[in-house]
Amino acid sequence: MDRLLIRGGKRLEGELRASGAKNSAVFMLCASLLADEPVTISNVPHLRDITTMIELLSTLGVDVIIDEKMSIEIDASTIQSLVAPYGLVRTMRASFSVLGPLLAKHGEAEVSLPGGCAIGARPVDQHLKGLEALGAEISMHDGYVRATSGGRLKGGKFIFDFVTVGGTEHIMMAATLADGVTVLENCAREPEIVDLADCLNKMGAKITGQGTDCIMIKGVERLGGCHHDVIPDRIEVATYLVAAAATGGKVMIRNANPAHLDAVLVKLEEAGADVTLGDDWISLDMHGERPSAVSLVTSPYPGFPTDVQAQLVALNSVAEGSALIKETIFENRFMHVQEMNRMGAHIQGAGSNTTVQVKGVPSLQGAQVMANDLRASVSLVIAGLVAAGETEVSRIYHIDRGYEQVEEKLQSLGAEIRRV
Repeated sequence: MDRLLIRGGKRLEGELRASGAKNSAVFMLCASLLADEPVTISNVPHLRDITTMIELLSTLGVDVIIDEKMSIEIDASTIQSLVAPYGLVRTMRASFSVLGPLLAKHGEAEVSLPGGCAIGARPVDQHLKGLEALGAEISMHDGYVRATSGGRLKGGKFIFDFVTVGGTEHIMMAATLADGVTVLENCAREPEIVDLADCLNKMGAKITGQGTDCIMIKGVERLGGCHHDVIPDRIEVATYLVAAAATGGKVMIRNANPAHLDAVLVKLEEAGADVTLGDDWISLDMHGERPSAVSLVTSPYPGFPTDVQAQLVALNSVAEGSALIKETIFENRFMHVQEMNRMGAHIQGAGSNTTVQVKGVPSLQGAQVMANDLRASVSLVIAGLVAAGETEVSRIYHIDRGYEQVEEKLQSLGAEIRRV
């Protein structure tokens, strides 16, 4: 099993180009199932989650062509199966979202219940309730969800019980081919949802309100082909900015959208970073200084993203002062804390499993640590970058799900890191 070996203590300095957003691309691959013609998606990151989704589409009989630049053409007219098997869906939660497009296009589908990171209960009840609001009949057997529509789905109104990114994207996709108008309320507002809606509209969908908490979809008879470029991955951009800040470094990240990162950039400036913005780039300079501790509360977009919480814990572990970190999106998302404490961090629970107090120390000490989920794993890499001695991060298949060429990108910034 692959591991990352990191010799810490070096400032990150240099320039990077951000990859495309994984959380956009995987749902666009799902959305391609709705089209009668080939759909081409460019700026797709080369990640394990993308590979899993491509394997799933191929299992369904969909024709997928990938060029050397990771531009992917998907032709769903060749589809042969409407069953998404456990062996693939269990490895990535987002793959469950083929259910709605298959149902909307073909009137039936059968998909295994999902897997993914072990960061707490992430039920699919909002996905299923949303499909039922569009007229689907849902049943479960042997770990599979079976959905039928008796023809076409019907437009309807659905209010999500809580803000859910995957649920919003899933029901929005299914509603594009429903008869009539669908109104979705209490929707997630993430940039990836806007990106998916823009892609669907290029295919001929009629979606308005994306980026707000109320989305309206006027169903159409069919969707055609299109070409769409995936937006930059704001979580990847945030991760490298935090890593640079933690090491006292200086970086420039191109192919970034600063408007998607307001909440993160505010915290980095609080930590002492000089941040400069362009239309499609972000630069950060810590002037070699140790960061100041920053407290935060995660919340749905445009608030501070839960997917950057673990990285800020790593930064705070070596910052001047102490900070409170409150997680409001997922329970069990502090699994990195125990591993960081093994490296000499001073992180304690503050009365609940959703809040921790981080007291910064001058330096961490390299150790053998183990990744438990995607974002926790990359936070351990950041901890290794600021630790004295050598850190070994195991179970890095989690990192490979969401970070393209992580060791090569960090090496380009001067980090001593290698995969073994």
